[in-house]
Amino acid sequence: MSAPPISRYPVPELGDLPEDMRARILAVQEKAGFVPNVFVTLAHRPDEFRAFFAYHDALMEKAGGLTKAEREMIVVATSGANGCLYCIVAHGAILRIYAKDPFVADQVAANYRKADITPRQKAMLEFALKVSLRSAEIVEADFSALKPHGFSDEDIWDIGAIAAFFALSNRMANLIGMRPNDEFHLLGRVPRK
Repeated sequence: MSAPPISRYPVPELGDLPEDMRARILAVQEKAGFVPNVFVTLAHRPDEFRAFFAYHDALMEKAGGLTKAEREMIVVATSGANGCLYCIVAHGAILRIYAKDPFVADQVAANYRKADITPRQKAMLEFALKVSLRSAEIVEADFSALKPHGFSDEDIWDIGAIAAFFALSNRMANLIGMRPNDEFHLLGRVPRK
C-alpha cells in the first residue's frame, strides 16, 4: 500500500526550486535528518513560502521572555483547538524535544488546563487560545491576567502573534491536506539511537 499524498496540491521537486528555497530545505534536512512536509508543500507557491518562513523565523527564533518550549506550547495548544493534525504532530515533536518531556505535547494538545505545566504556562495558553479562537473578545483584563505571571507587554505581543500566525498555518495545512511526516511521531518520545 502506498503512502497517502502529503498535499492535495502539486509538490515540486527539490531540484526544480529556486536556489534560496532549495538551500533552506537542504539545511533543514541536514539538521533534522528528513525534510518536514511543510517545506515541500508550501514550496508550491515560492513567494508565499518565503513570506511564511520569514515570519515564522521572526516569531519562533527570536530572543525574548518566552522559552523555545513555551513558543512550541502555544503552537501545539492552538493547533489542537483548530484541529490541525500536521501542526499538532510536527510541533508536538519539537515541544517534546525542547521541554525534554515525552508527555507534555499530548497533554497540551488535548487539554492544557490538565497538563503538567506551570501556572504561568497555563495563563499563557489561555490567552493564546483566546487570540486564536475569539480575538474579538480580548479586553484589558486579558492582558492584566498575564502580568502577575511575569509577562511583559512584548511577551504578550509574542504570545498573540504566535497564536495568530499559527491560526493561519493551521488553516493552510487543513486546506491543502498537509500530512505530517511519519518521523515526527516518535521524536522526543524515545531516546535517539
